[in-house]
Amino acid sequence: MATKPSIPKGTRDFSPVEMLRRKYIFNTIEKVFQKYGFLPLETPAMENLETLTGKYGEEGDRLIFKILNSGDAWDGVSDNVKEKLKAGEPVHPGRVASELAEKALRYDLTVPFARYVVQHQNELAFPFKRYQIQPVWRADRPQKGRYREFYQCDADVIGSTSLLSEVELVQLFDDVFTALGLKVVVKINDRKVLSGIAEVCGQPEKVVDIVTAIDKLDKIGREKVEEEMRAKGVRDEAIKGIAPLFELKGSWSEQRPMLEQWLASSSIAQQGLKDLSFTFNAAGSLKSAVLEFDPTLARGLDYYTGAIFEVKAAEGTLQSSICGGGRYDDLTGIFGLKNVSGVGISFGADRIYDVLLETNKFPAELGSSTKLLFANFGDKEAMHCLKLLRQVREADIASELYPDQAKLPKQFTYAEKKGIPYVAIVGETEMNEGKVTLKKMGANEKGDAITMEELIQRMKA
Repeated sequence: MATKPSIPKGTRDFSPVEMLRRKYIFNTIEKVFQKYGFLPLETPAMENLETLTGKYGEEGDRLIFKILNSGDAWDGVSDNVKEKLKAGEPVHPGRVASELAEKALRYDLTVPFARYVVQHQNELAFPFKRYQIQPVWRADRPQKGRYREFYQCDADVIGSTSLLSEVELVQLFDDVFTALGLKVVVKINDRKVLSGIAEVCGQPEKVVDIVTAIDKLDKIGREKVEEEMRAKGVRDEAIKGIAPLFELKGSWSEQRPMLEQWLASSSIAQQGLKDLSFTFNAAGSLKSAVLEFDPTLARGLDYYTGAIFEVKAAEGTLQSSICGGGRYDDLTGIFGLKNVSGVGISFGADRIYDVLLETNKFPAELGSSTKLLFANFGDKEAMHCLKLLRQVREADIASELYPDQAKLPKQFTYAEKKGIPYVAIVGETEMNEGKVTLKKMGANEKGDAITMEELIQRMKA
């Protein structure tokens, strides 16, 4: 019985059209990365298990895809575990997995990057600017918009505390989305401001609980936010002290005086406000992005130590974040290289794809890599077209010859399905005259009989 074709849950096939669109996104992002001086980096799909475990928290560790040791993996299991298994005694699956697996698929690009920097620190010029566009794997429960295999597009600057890096990343966001033709809002906050809010409210130790609740303000409203804070042990007087946060409105220039007055007693908050002002002033006028202060932005609160970024589309119906990032002061500390500050961002390619598709922002010519199809009328004509095809390809025009002799409507259908915009018709008349009839797909005209030089000029134009 034939096996029914299928793929693992949480993975996807991408059709040629989808791949062309994805490559358009990746290529656009990569060109901007390179324009800003970032260098490409790739790390292996698999890392040593010990490199990944303990870096993402207990929940993250459970989502790491472990790779069974090659050869006789059973030999690596301790006698104690073997005896328990043979006796039918319970053994924690994680214990068995750790003895059967020494490697794992990478969970993200950040930890492998930190490992790389520490491992190659003597070879690198700091500050080190790298970008990485590769797939990652997570043993998550598959659902709409959440996959077990997906791409990340990261850019990081490591080895500098300069705020010029934050400014550059804001401008990089703007350049990418200008190139993609998409208007976005770049939201920014600072961990130091969030810590200051908890400090002036009298419960600095509750900063994570306070800000995690505030982060849900748009979704659940002020009343529910306050309920959640109380449930997490935030006192009523502290909740009252947070009230000015809910009154903040307007632009950064309008919000800053209110924040400075409210957080005047917190030196760490004042430093955060100073840093934010520098970023706003230095970023200058943006083309497609609006830079906006968001006091409730708290992504990666345990991870980030300075600026926090989140990008949302200003078009379409997708409300979730399409990019994110922030400043971290000790990324490489997990591998023994202490006090190396960095700042990084990540583009959510799959969500960007959804927004561009919904807003019809993909260029029409992405339908096919082929720009010109030579029709096939038989062996004689095909041999003639092979010579013409070489001329066209040498002019860097993607083209192909229909492989079989077939009726013209069938060849037109092929071009339509592949999204090929032009068909070159070369019959006996064209061969005798040394010309080609160029037909634009979708147009009612029969096409123009032109020379090869004219055809190449027109295609390039």
